[in-house]
Amino acid sequence: MTDTGQRNRPQETLSKESPDEAVGKSSTTKRGGGDPAGRGRTTIADGVVEKIAGLAARDVDGVHAMGGGLARTFGAVRDRVPGGSSSKSVSRGVKAEVGEVQTALDLEIVVEYGVSIADVARDVRENVIGAVERMTGLEVVEVNIAVSDVKLPDEEDDEPQGRLQ
Repeated sequence: MTDTGQRNRPQETLSKESPDEAVGKSSTTKRGGGDPAGRGRTTIADGVVEKIAGLAARDVDGVHAMGGGLARTFGAVRDRVPGGSSSKSVSRGVKAEVGEVQTALDLEIVVEYGVSIADVARDVRENVIGAVERMTGLEVVEVNIAVSDVKLPDEEDDEPQGRLQ
């Protein structure tokens, strides 16, 4: 056949049996053959990886917040405005560069006073790499962590508490 609609379809074995005769027979014809992963392309947006990494980093004990002080303040204000997007707060402090098979991440965190920054950074790195690789299938080539602040026990949060006036 030279019909363009038929050109890319898998070939089927044609039978001269009537549909009634073929009902009782098992078919050994496989459709599509080959690995399903090779039948299309999946792309993952930077924002998806940023959200996964942000949630994974926040799960680590000793991480008080994500992002620098000013970014956290503006983000908290934006989150409290009706109609404001809370999804941006999930990825606050995270920057991802996503390629076809690899990704690199930069995280900015605030740690709690009294914790080992080296241990927290190691735990964040392990948790983020595990979550991103498990969920996306991308290889995480690096996770750079910048500790921008330490949350002191008697210090108030930079984020406003309560309603905006």
